[in-house]
Amino acid sequence: MSDNNKARDYTIERLNKSNLPDLDLLHRAIYRKNHAPGYYEKKYDTAYTGVQHVGYIAYDMQHAPISFYGVVPCFIRYNNELHLAAQSADTMTHPRYSFKNLFVQLANLTFDLCREEGIVLVFGFPNQNSLHAFLVKLKLQMTEMMDCYVIPVSLIPVEKLVKKIPFTRRLYKDHEMRVLKPYLAEANGVENSVIKNGFAGVNRNAHFLKYKAYHPTHVIKIGNALLWIKIRNGLIIGDISCDPAEFDSMMDELHRLAFRLGVQRIVFHTSHQTQLASLFAGRYEAIPSYYVLFKDMGSHIPLEKIKFTYADIDIF
Repeated sequence: MSDNNKARDYTIERLNKSNLPDLDLLHRAIYRKNHAPGYYEKKYDTAYTGVQHVGYIAYDMQHAPISFYGVVPCFIRYNNELHLAAQSADTMTHPRYSFKNLFVQLANLTFDLCREEGIVLVFGFPNQNSLHAFLVKLKLQMTEMMDCYVIPVSLIPVEKLVKKIPFTRRLYKDHEMRVLKPYLAEANGVENSVIKNGFAGVNRNAHFLKYKAYHPTHVIKIGNALLWIKIRNGLIIGDISCDPAEFDSMMDELHRLAFRLGVQRIVFHTSHQTQLASLFAGRYEAIPSYYVLFKDMGSHIPLEKIKFTYADIDIF
């Protein structure tokens, strides 16, 4: 790679502990906003899998970051066996360099690195902007589009509005914790519902749940049901563990809770064919959600057997 670097006006480096702060610089240059301190350091610290910092950064000749592609390793459980996999996570290219095909170059390098590190499957949930490149140039395979359920709660998005101002944001956080306190469960997440349904899915053991704490979330209990949620532009459900007979009463109580929290909506994303998909479809109308793509590098898992909920996506 060094010889190739000399023949072009940018260089490429593997992600590592020392250049992780460059992701913040690139994100700020593209989106004009910041993540919480330490966000990328925590997100790409997947040492619990035995593999970490899987991705590449491109730099201009002044060594300013101009593009990045990275994946986050995890385990997929299928038939009680664990398979080392990785989720396609961050794709960023500065607009001034969008014509250089950097995303595809960095992605191919990352996929080669995955093979070297023993990762047998890459999965992702691309947006419309990168879908064509993933399917046509990178040859990923699409198995489905997830469903999204958006449940209206209030006409006025109080939670969203008050978080725009630091002072009211702090007041709202206190309010949020007071409202949630009677519901909070002593857990960092919930068991993967798709695995309980007999599908393959992300293995959420204690190590994964500790890693996943780079996003602030809560586990709440309503009746006998456990819900993994976060409050951000709505009440966002990551996954649910519940008896189907309790689903309706649980959702009624969740709606009341969401109203007290001042959120405008409840949101849940899920793959098709799961029990939760059936329960939500029986009560609410679905809209198309994330594309589900795979690059199989020797997993021997039937791809149509792998299912997800929103808790499995890196932005939850």
